[in-house]
Amino acid sequence: MYSGEHELRREAFLRRRYRFVMAGMLFLLLAAVLLSFWVGYYPLSPSQVVKAFLSRFGYKGEILPQAITIFWNIRLPRILSAVFIGASLAVAGSTYQGMFRNPLVSPDILGVSSGASLGAAFAILCGVSGWLIQLAAFTGGIAAVAASYLISRRSAHSHTLSLVLTGSMIMALCNAGVTMIKYVADPNDVLQQITFWLMGSLTKTDTRAFLWSFFPMAAGLAAIFLLRWRINLLTLDEEEAKSLGINIRAYRLIFIAASTLLSAASVCLGGLIGWVGLMIPHMARRLAGADYGRLIPASAMLGAGYLVLMDDLARSLLSMELPLGVVTSIMGAPFFVSLIIQRKE
Repeated sequence: MYSGEHELRREAFLRRRYRFVMAGMLFLLLAAVLLSFWVGYYPLSPSQVVKAFLSRFGYKGEILPQAITIFWNIRLPRILSAVFIGASLAVAGSTYQGMFRNPLVSPDILGVSSGASLGAAFAILCGVSGWLIQLAAFTGGIAAVAASYLISRRSAHSHTLSLVLTGSMIMALCNAGVTMIKYVADPNDVLQQITFWLMGSLTKTDTRAFLWSFFPMAAGLAAIFLLRWRINLLTLDEEEAKSLGINIRAYRLIFIAASTLLSAASVCLGGLIGWVGLMIPHMARRLAGADYGRLIPASAMLGAGYLVLMDDLARSLLSMELPLGVVTSIMGAPFFVSLIIQRKE
């Protein structure tokens, strides 16, 4: 009786703590978004942000036309892109870490980032631009993960192990393809475009590019949010899960498809932005616990706020804008070292 009462009190405490943590992260996310409008060559004050937003709904007050253009065509698409890319990569990373029962797994474990890079590099080499590069990157990411999954199905080994090994092979092949394309590309033009895309950036993000990637990201997030409780079951041993009557293969396929949508759409919108899917789940796990019912929303919120702040740093650290992928790598490497040291201890 005492033990049951203790468990109820502990669960009530965890629920209150979780609500407090989520409220705090939501406040910090909104503060980071408002700060982002102020960062840049043309800073927008809070009053200008409000007036520019209301101008789309009939507001006729005093406001500069440049402020309206910057708000709707430059800052808002970029900030929303950072929010959704951060949330998508963090959720995909959390899902893969649970599904593969490995805390060092990142969203590109099945080759989605390498496949997207190969698709984008090939599209740039062919001279296309704009949304066609996004389409090529998205298609390449989906194709790489599909190849990893289908090849692993033919293996006699454990499906999880086969997926990881096949993903590593596909990743190596795609990276080799990118290297070959860079080798034959015109160094005065095409090579520069490919290199800039691979470094990751939100500089050229506009409303059309954001909307193109928004729908697959929304679909992937919705699927994982609705089934996030099932990820707890995938952390069990495969034989133990089967003994409970759980269709492991079906759930694994659903989560792989949803995570691939998130990762591929994120890469085709912002290029290669690393470490978010590896770092954020660990930080969220410390705040919200290991239960995936709570971890997935916490990862999404924390990932969104983190990438918004990293994009602000990329725009403000130097007189020229730094690639976002470089900034996240600089921040991620020390975290990874600390994670390895802690696990050794």
